[in-house]
Amino acid sequence: MTKSQNSVITLENVTVKYGAGTPFERVALDGVNISFPKNKITGIIGHTGSGKSTLATLLNGLLKPTAGVIRLEGEDIHRDKEFTNKIRFQVGLVFQYPEYQLFEETLERDIGFGPRNMGLSDDEIARRVEKAAEFTGLDAYTLKSSPFEISGGQKRRAAIAGVIAMEPSVLVLDEPAAGLDPMGKEEILGGLCDYKKKTLSTLLLISHNMEDIAKYADYILVLKEGKVFKFGSVAEIFSEADDLFNSSLDVPQITKLFIELKKRNVIDRTDIYTVGYGARAILAKLGESGL
Repeated sequence: MTKSQNSVITLENVTVKYGAGTPFERVALDGVNISFPKNKITGIIGHTGSGKSTLATLLNGLLKPTAGVIRLEGEDIHRDKEFTNKIRFQVGLVFQYPEYQLFEETLERDIGFGPRNMGLSDDEIARRVEKAAEFTGLDAYTLKSSPFEISGGQKRRAAIAGVIAMEPSVLVLDEPAAGLDPMGKEEILGGLCDYKKKTLSTLLLISHNMEDIAKYADYILVLKEGKVFKFGSVAEIFSEADDLFNSSLDVPQITKLFIELKKRNVIDRTDIYTVGYGARAILAKLGESGL
């Protein structure tokens, strides 16, 4: 997507090098140009080492690029230190396994940590904690609990709620549902989708799970060896499933099935990325065959 008024964060020729100027120099991102659509969910996929987590830390100013510019609503996020600090409240970052970062006596205090750092009143902090807990499925009793007395899934919800409580306009999530059972995954990702709809925020979702990306994302960014390999709508990206598969990038299981069916001349399309689409495609094929 080109830079436009419909973009919220834009990277302009961004390069990140670790250990620059040393024998251990490694390029994590290489000349990346990308604009993320506002009020949408963009899934970010790619191999381990493709630059996904580096990208996440760039977006809220935790990491400064070696070269290039990152803009939020058109403003360079590194224009000065004070502005960069403010960006961290506007672009919320949820690290992988964020539950290991809980440290307060109760979940309520942990969720309120960010808003307190923003200098908000006690009443406003309480409102935000209550709202964030609602989005992440935490009840009033659990909020009074110690982080060391609850389940792993509840810890994950609390950690995500702590970022939501800052009410960021952009939420960057690095594998937010990793390691959870199907019900826990549905509750967390479904809650995040509700948050996005009700607040008109923008979500950037890093995941290895192609089913989750296909189900929840509007757009997909594919990173490969630190560069933009593909970017487009979910339908556009998975319509080129053969390219992804041949590049050893994962695709949804239903898409893999249709790739194999096409190889066997059973069906002539591979742009299927949900079970519902797959069922309709097969029924249509059967109808063409008069079965």
